[in-house]
Amino acid sequence: MKAIVDAVVKVLAERGLLSGEKPGHQSGGCGSCASEPAVRVTTGTAGKVFGPAWTYDKAQSELSRGASAPPDPCLRPGGPGLECRARAAASACGQSVAPVSPQTVTAIREGDHTYDPSCPHCNSKVGSRELRSLGADRIGVCHPTKSCNDIALMVDHTMLKPGATQEEIAKLCEEAKAYCFASVCVNPTYVSLCAQLLRGSGVKVCTVIGFPLGSTTPTVKAIEARDAIANGAEEIDMVINVGALKSGNDALVRDDIQAVRDATRGRILKVILETALLNKDEKVRACRMSKEVGADFVKTSTGFGPGGATADDVRLMRETVGPLMGVKASGGIRDTSIAQEMIKAGATRLGTSASVAIVTDKKSDGGKGY
Repeated sequence: MKAIVDAVVKVLAERGLLSGEKPGHQSGGCGSCASEPAVRVTTGTAGKVFGPAWTYDKAQSELSRGASAPPDPCLRPGGPGLECRARAAASACGQSVAPVSPQTVTAIREGDHTYDPSCPHCNSKVGSRELRSLGADRIGVCHPTKSCNDIALMVDHTMLKPGATQEEIAKLCEEAKAYCFASVCVNPTYVSLCAQLLRGSGVKVCTVIGFPLGSTTPTVKAIEARDAIANGAEEIDMVINVGALKSGNDALVRDDIQAVRDATRGRILKVILETALLNKDEKVRACRMSKEVGADFVKTSTGFGPGGATADDVRLMRETVGPLMGVKASGGIRDTSIAQEMIKAGATRLGTSASVAIVTDKKSDGGKGY
């Protein structure tokens, strides 16, 4: 493996693409995918680093809109292979990273705009030009040093209770970094604090819009979303207008989602359906509208409704949106067995406050905090 890394470093240096990091070697990570080299993608002047979820979710979104070489389901938002290797390498690089393989280097060197990541979870092609279109102009190679649980990489570590304190939010962020969670999901008032505490960690900041009732107007939701992004949010979970959906006013539901999508370009948008309040037809219609508008995920529940995620609902949502769109299961996910059941049904992201118990396979305290 060291020989491969040395060869990669040499090629990137020859191409003027090496950002100056000195590659080190230390075994670790989660099996074979964590032992692969990784890259970080930066914009040269601003020095901004794009994390793996943002980079690949965005590339997936653009490809699904009609570009060539659409990605495999393993490249879905939250897919374990890419995120695993990327996060495992984050501590070595000191920044958020995106994965690379020898094929990547060949693609960059020879001008071939597709490559095949060598992680066993991910064997599809994705356009390397997509990374450049997102602002990438320098790539640094390093080895992973941190082990990450595959389920952890799919978890939005959540605390949305109205009485959450700054101390509890700070602990949430520390846990997210320690266990390699995909994001922390917090109320908008704590977005800026989380952005500060998580800077450089690779853990995303997620917040909620129109929460938990979904009854505010599209204009208000769009304003909320813009404010959250200005404060550092990278992922937005919005609640649809459930009453409009149940009234058959699909035009208002679509306008609602569209307004937030327009306000969140370049960020991940998850659409919360509140499935416990919907019949099958309403769930299908909501999923279809979310996909047509260009949302990145559909999500089951707020956690404040009459019920949470069920495997049947996750399965229906996956069947409706197809393999390329994310599905987030949330509400009532309190142990490893439930988490695995949701993933098997088609979930690519999990929203839970029992995250640590899930990844350590310990008994939860009941999931207090969601």
